[in-house]
Amino acid sequence: MLQFGDSMFPIGAFSFSSGLESAVQEGVVTDASTLWAFALTAVEQAARGDCIALIAAHRAATAGEIDTLARIDAQVYSRKLSGEARAMSVRVGKKFTEMGVEVVGAPLLRAWRECIETSVTPGCYPVALAIHFAVQDLPAYQAFVVHQYGVATTILGAALRLMKVSHIETQKILYELTGRAEEMYAIAAKTRLSDMAGFAPLTEILAAVHTRAHVRLFMN
Repeated sequence: MLQFGDSMFPIGAFSFSSGLESAVQEGVVTDASTLWAFALTAVEQAARGDCIALIAAHRAATAGEIDTLARIDAQVYSRKLSGEARAMSVRVGKKFTEMGVEVVGAPLLRAWRECIETSVTPGCYPVALAIHFAVQDLPAYQAFVVHQYGVATTILGAALRLMKVSHIETQKILYELTGRAEEMYAIAAKTRLSDMAGFAPLTEILAAVHTRAHVRLFMN
């Protein structure tokens, strides 16, 4: 869990800011307080969206149901409103799958990589993470925690390069956010896949602004 949840795990997540770059440029995020609110929105959005799919995919992967995994993956992809959000999920998901094949080598991971390579499925990150943990007999809750930790650290790591905020402030925010994981998981685990949603209007607008930005440090 620690190895595959490490923020330095080489799947390219560090090159994205999850919309923070345009939030800083547009004056939506200006200090530690507004950064906390932005990051909280992101993890809550993920818990209501991607993480519901993650839990469902973990069950399907445990049962070896690759067709079900593909259907879940399609639903994750279709709920990404911005092109950059889709690109982030697919690129990171593909890298995570490829790394899993090389490091873990489970047959289901190999089959999933083939599905991605042959365009049977997009290969979104939440589904790749679920498969990765399921084949190692790691529980869905741990996959959920890793996902939410990744959402938070991607934003907070970007914040250190985009705005005037200290490591102490970002660590305090991270501590507060990860403390909500159990409560968020309990809700996500009871939610049907058909009720998966993660629309946050301001976040979607900022993603659109970022797509048209002339100068960008991050991809998203």
